[in-house]
Amino acid sequence: MPAVAQDAEAEAQAQEVQAQAATVSAARMAPIEIRVPMSGSLVPRQEALVYPQLSGYEIMELLAEPGDQVSRGQVLARLSDLTVRAQLAQAEAEAQRAGAAVGQARSEIDRAEAALVQAAAALERTRRLQRGGTATQAALDQVVANEAAARAASASATDGLAVAEAAKATADAAVEIARLNLARTEITAPVDGIVTDRNAQIGAVGSAAGEPMFTIVAGGEIEWSAEIIETALERLAVDDPAVASVAGLGEVQGVVRRLPAAVDPVTRLGELRVSLEQVPGLRSGLFASGWVVVDRHEGLSVPMAAVLSSGDVEVVQVARDGIIETREVVAGAIWQGRREILSGLEEGEMVVSRAGAFFRDGDRVNAVVEDAEGDDDGAAVADEADAPQESADAGEDGGAMRAVAGAGR
Repeated sequence: MPAVAQDAEAEAQAQEVQAQAATVSAARMAPIEIRVPMSGSLVPRQEALVYPQLSGYEIMELLAEPGDQVSRGQVLARLSDLTVRAQLAQAEAEAQRAGAAVGQARSEIDRAEAALVQAAAALERTRRLQRGGTATQAALDQVVANEAAARAASASATDGLAVAEAAKATADAAVEIARLNLARTEITAPVDGIVTDRNAQIGAVGSAAGEPMFTIVAGGEIEWSAEIIETALERLAVDDPAVASVAGLGEVQGVVRRLPAAVDPVTRLGELRVSLEQVPGLRSGLFASGWVVVDRHEGLSVPMAAVLSSGDVEVVQVARDGIIETREVVAGAIWQGRREILSGLEEGEMVVSRAGAFFRDGDRVNAVVEDAEGDDDGAAVADEADAPQESADAGEDGGAMRAVAGAGR
């Protein structure tokens, strides 16, 4: 064998011996889910604050405790009703007096109308006699005056009835107010729900000022009030699915009910309201963290550690025919240990999935294909918002990554 051929064969064997093993994985289509992280507390969807509608009356009885399920109209507490009952009795007596006055006014009208009829008849007789010459003018004048006085008395009696009826209406209204105040001595639940707080104490004086006597979660419905960063607001929509990890309860499913109406100018966060599945154990005040799912799609992806960051660019190392090629890519979301590749890579191409920072452009490697189902490696879910940091952490040696990126360029 010629010496040149022997030298070439020896060099090839030496290169094969020097080739390092590299774990590679195929770029493949996989489900991608984009999540926006958020955190906050559980709050009532709607609260009912129960105040006494009568002030200055002693609390005599309490019939509800925090945690009780109550229905609309159920009595929660009772106030002293002694004064109100006396006021009702007084109002009813005044109404009776006003009713009697109305009767008297009607009788007065009847008497005045009878007197008017009599005066009118006398006037007619006197006029006939005066025309026959048997009655003097003075007698006629007297009868005319009597008829006018009777007519005025009839009108006055009619006005007196109107006054008496107005007084009766006022007295009846006072009775209704007294009855209403008597009913208000029973403090009732305005809605169905769960009592979450009680500030009333027996012996205290009820007042509409200050703290409410009871606080009720309307319908018992608890939702999630979460804070979300302003840069994610444009991707959110009502009815987007959400997941809340509630302290002590685990994950609870929900949907976005209300988007932030404003953003805090200091924290740059907006308040999002999420309707939650009403599982047992939800309580107002519990802390919850989680996310909103803003997109689900199929995308080309590679293992998360296969994407290396170098300055403003991200690269992967493609193993083609045993030779390393450093290639710049545009990376997207991280999902279940994989990184979406938006451009720069084709489906089926093999990329170095581990220890890529230790290879340089043009290095020869022995490719070891990773199991397609094993490259998730039980990785935790990562959010799109965390993608730059996750990518930066994928390589252990920043200097090595810069060297690789430089070799590729």
